[in-house]
Amino acid sequence: MSLSPELAERLEIGLRALGQSSTPEQRHALLAFLELLRKWGETYNLTAVRDASSALDLHLLDSLTVNPYLRGDSVLDVGTGGGLPGIPLAILNPRRQFVLLDSSAKKMRFVRQAAITLELMNVETVANRVEQYRPATGFDIVLARAFASLVAIRDMTARFLNPDGRILALKGRFPRAEIEQLGSDDPRVYRLAIPGRLAERHLIELNLEKAVGQESTG
Repeated sequence: MSLSPELAERLEIGLRALGQSSTPEQRHALLAFLELLRKWGETYNLTAVRDASSALDLHLLDSLTVNPYLRGDSVLDVGTGGGLPGIPLAILNPRRQFVLLDSSAKKMRFVRQAAITLELMNVETVANRVEQYRPATGFDIVLARAFASLVAIRDMTARFLNPDGRILALKGRFPRAEIEQLGSDDPRVYRLAIPGRLAERHLIELNLEKAVGQESTG
């Protein structure tokens, strides 16, 4: 994958379609992150997506669909894997602080190197299991993309939230069964769209008041 003018144009068009503003430096950083994913991908088993067009859509634009729903100053990305959605979001939100958490030390070595290479001063990386993670402070947003069921996400991560904090879970198809398993919780559901893609995407929002009663102590 190269930083071709065609790829740069597709990214700019996609960002405009999402209604998101960006600087030339931020767009360059997003494409540079894709190139890092390509270079490290096979060795570190980061992603199954290989071609440039699909990677731009399914890594960058898919991650950035959640951007309008971020609130507050601090974001925890649990199960970040290869840095998705945390790294793309951190690039477009330099004033927010991001902690990227994953239990795979190998993948976190890549994410740490990517943050250094891209000079993302607002990114901290943590190689640890969610159950064992003990942050010094809470977060305004907890993000989870393809991480676990909604019940598991709620039970494992509610303790990380600040007052009025929220859990944002990125899902594919509408997760009706998972929502029913939440019981009395009544999440907000937003339908998302990746420019140029027909794939279903949904964002599930849980707030602290609903989630904290189900907090896991493990």
